[in-house]
Amino acid sequence: IFPSPLYHHATCDAVSNFVVLQQIAEDAEDNNIIPNAHFRKDWQRRVKTWFDQPARKKRRRIARQLKAKAIAPRPVSGPLRPVVRGQTAKYNMKVRLGRGFSLTELKEAGINKKEAPTIGISVDHRRKNRSVETLQENVQRLKAYKAKLIIFPRRTGKPKKGDSAEADLKQATQLTGPLMPIKRVGIKAASRAISAEERKESVYAKLRKARSDARLVGIRKKRAAEKEAKEKA
Repeated sequence: IFPSPLYHHATCDAVSNFVVLQQIAEDAEDNNIIPNAHFRKDWQRRVKTWFDQPARKKRRRIARQLKAKAIAPRPVSGPLRPVVRGQTAKYNMKVRLGRGFSLTELKEAGINKKEAPTIGISVDHRRKNRSVETLQENVQRLKAYKAKLIIFPRRTGKPKKGDSAEADLKQATQLTGPLMPIKRVGIKAASRAISAEERKESVYAKLRKARSDARLVGIRKKRAAEKEAKEKA
């Protein structure tokens, strides 16, 4: 029985394709994929441009000017914010501006929590003070702000109790820069020569000893209590 011509041609095509693939695999240095690139993607329609960057810059500047004009004579940078530390052990050494002053800080500074937003002080009722240093720093920040504060009357020419004097109102100008920026003080140790006593000691050994003492404080306390009870018995 002889195979049909159609079957014979199909078998020859399959064999020739296999030979081509085998040749491509042999020419490649490693076990890479067979080249099958697609370049007809019409990429010109998907290119992202930024030709409107100068116009956006101008639009942002005009928006800032309009905002400053709308909130005048209030500070351009917005309400006063507290000095806080970053979250987690990775960022807690960095100082930044927080969301708002806590109720404890406002109470210590003698400012009503409902009055604070009306005189440009941000309030965060959820925030809690975990350290005395931060509490005192923000209380002093509030007192310094209150000492420089100029309060305009709601109605011109009809001042009420707590409003600033007419002479202060004439001297008032809108603050364009940051409102009471954070003063970051860098602590830099002076360089000096290593003493002979310091060379004799091992800092690594001290750290390991302190770590071991902290880890074994419980078992050592237990052993001391057992020994004392045994001696009394």
